[in-house]
Order: sequence, then structure tokens, then C-alpha cells
Amino acid sequence: MVLDVSQISGIGPYEIKHERDRDIFIKDQLAFLVMHRNTIEVRCDANLSDNLKQKYESVMDSRYYGRGGIEVVLAGQLNQQEIEDLIRLSYNMTQ
Repeated sequence: MVLDVSQISGIGPYEIKHERDRDIFIKDQLAFLVMHRNTIEVRCDANLSDNLKQKYESVMDSRYYGRGGIEVVLAGQLNQQEIEDLIRLSYNMTQ
């Protein structure tokens, strides 16, 4: 799955910090998305995080955000729209 964050509706201005093995998408000096080769990490509230981790094997605790986010395997069980919704939610939660 190829993600183009610039094409997701509801996402405003952001910067991208390129690191060796990941891209960090930043809004107002805070990360809202960490994109790895095969996974993404997003901010997420605890209830949604618990629900998604119980429902899908391809959703796990975030290494970057800790308990404040989730990591999602892109070739996993969530479809493109669900992943875009999670990115949009993470963007809106970042303040």
C-alpha cells in the first residue's frame, strides 16, 4: 500500500523530517505520523487503541508514541480508508 499524505482530506500544513529508516510528519513541532517501510505509527486514544489491538493482529503498541499511539502494518487487515482515518485522527489530536 502506498500512502500519499498530501492527498488525505482534512490534513492541513505539516513538515516532513527524513531520518535513515523513517519519515516523521510534524504539525506544530509535534509528530502526528511516523512512516516506516511497512508500517505507520499514529497518535490514538487509549480506548480506540485497545479496541484495534484486540480486533486486528496487524495493530500493535507504538514504539514511537508508546501508550499514546499504535503501529499498523500497511499490508495488514486495515484498508486504505481506515488507515487514512487514523492518520486524520492523529493529525487532529496533535496540538
